[in-house]
Amino acid sequence: MSIDLTKFKLEADKAVLVVIDIQERLVTAMPQDVYTRMRETVAMLVNGAGLLGIPVVTTEQYPQGIGHTVPELAEACKGTVVEKVSFGCCGEPDFMAALKKLGRTQVILTGMETHVCVYQTALGLLEDGYHVHLVRDAICSRSKADFQVGVANAAQAGAVVTTAETALFQMMQTSTHAQFRAVSKLIKVRG
Repeated sequence: MSIDLTKFKLEADKAVLVVIDIQERLVTAMPQDVYTRMRETVAMLVNGAGLLGIPVVTTEQYPQGIGHTVPELAEACKGTVVEKVSFGCCGEPDFMAALKKLGRTQVILTGMETHVCVYQTALGLLEDGYHVHLVRDAICSRSKADFQVGVANAAQAGAVVTTAETALFQMMQTSTHAQFRAVSKLIKVRG
């Protein structure tokens, strides 16, 4: 029996990076060491996306109450920012319109919280026919148990669980890629 590997493939010209709800008042509820590492990883991915020509769509859950995207990411994530009140991004028509406009079929999913907005977004995207790559080191929740359940359930539903470094190298495919050195530097800086 052979496995269809299509959903596991990640290609720069088919991918979009989605950054979910990394907002000022929400980050204070996260374990700060976990949040800091996650934010650094998301920054690496956003910068890598820029180098590889991958569009970035950022969401903000009820920004009037929770604030906007954290300053450390706001500038890099300013391209397409969608406000929402639906936990799952797919429940926001402007989000779906932004994705459809890009014409991409693969979604690299990052943000918080893993077991709520990220998980519900993964389900909605899978239901809509997207290949979802859930970046395990670029998502977080307040509790480890919620994080683990969110990742496990998304994987069971059909999301590919990956890491930021895996995703970036997969999209370059070779060490002769024009952005290989620049992307490698981003990875080394993150540590």
